[in-house]
Amino acid sequence: MLGDDIPSDELDRVTRAGEHFGYPYCHQGDTLDAEFGQGKSCKDYTPPVLKLGAHVAALGMRFYTGTMFPGEYRNAAIIAQHGSWNRSKKSGYRVMSARLDGDRVLGYEPLIDGFQRDEQATGRPADVLVLPDGSVLVSDDLAGAVYRLTYAAAAASH
Repeated sequence: MLGDDIPSDELDRVTRAGEHFGYPYCHQGDTLDAEFGQGKSCKDYTPPVLKLGAHVAALGMRFYTGTMFPGEYRNAAIIAQHGSWNRSKKSGYRVMSARLDGDRVLGYEPLIDGFQRDEQATGRPADVLVLPDGSVLVSDDLAGAVYRLTYAAAAASH
């Protein structure tokens, strides 16, 4: 309940046992909590590798281990964003791809979008699963559906 633009959901990378990412004292790596952050410093906690956006409700995530999609998706974090419910302008409602190299973010873009129209949710992605054939399942708990994403390279034109 810090407003429309904070806190951002986070993608954190665990590098050691007992690592602390700040909650409930520090949000998104740089914002002390008004109630619980007194006497604390965000510098004492591990910051996120990537801020995913405020109120996107990143629920499900898997690393892409398949070979069906192009090589740049290999080991990318595929993230289901369920979507905001208490933000004045909705955010999330999509499946994102975060391409990473250790702590470095190489790219962060929608894999599939379009689960809201005119501020109305038409779907709410809840989780993702990479199948052995390299396709990706996306569960949508608003529509009560599971979608299977596949990739086929475009035919070369002459």
